[in-house]
Amino acid sequence: MQNKYWLVKSEPEAFSLDDLKKSKNQTTCWDGVRNYQARNYLRDEMKKGDLVLFYHSGSNALAVMGTCEVVKEGYPDYTQFDPENDHYDPKADHKNPTWIMVDIQFVKEFKTPVTLVAIKSNPKLKNMKLIARGNRLSVMPVTKEEFDEIEKMGNKK
Repeated sequence: MQNKYWLVKSEPEAFSLDDLKKSKNQTTCWDGVRNYQARNYLRDEMKKGDLVLFYHSGSNALAVMGTCEVVKEGYPDYTQFDPENDHYDPKADHKNPTWIMVDIQFVKEFKTPVTLVAIKSNPKLKNMKLIARGNRLSVMPVTKEEFDEIEKMGNKK
């Protein structure tokens, strides 16, 4: 089966690529997603071995910082059941969990972060979901061509 390619967004103040690099085995669960479309990607489509672009959002440094890999497929997001957690969902059901997470592992940090401005100005990336009007998903698919182009841009000094 062919691997798929993804982009995940995180505010660096909440969890950055550096945080991922410092995590045990350079791996973390991708929890706290509370959008149904993003949840469906995590639950139904993200598979072990898929490659992921790690994007810093919500700051001055809007950029893809590097790559990671899905190392564990979708399973219930434990934060939905924890009343002490910001991502608690009082309607969540243990027997039929609403929210799903995957585990990702660090692969590589780019030599040069690929900024949103650079992405928008690259004609090869003009159809990327990241820059589509009104798209605010924190998990989204990218094509192999988009993934390869961003990786090429990020490896330039």
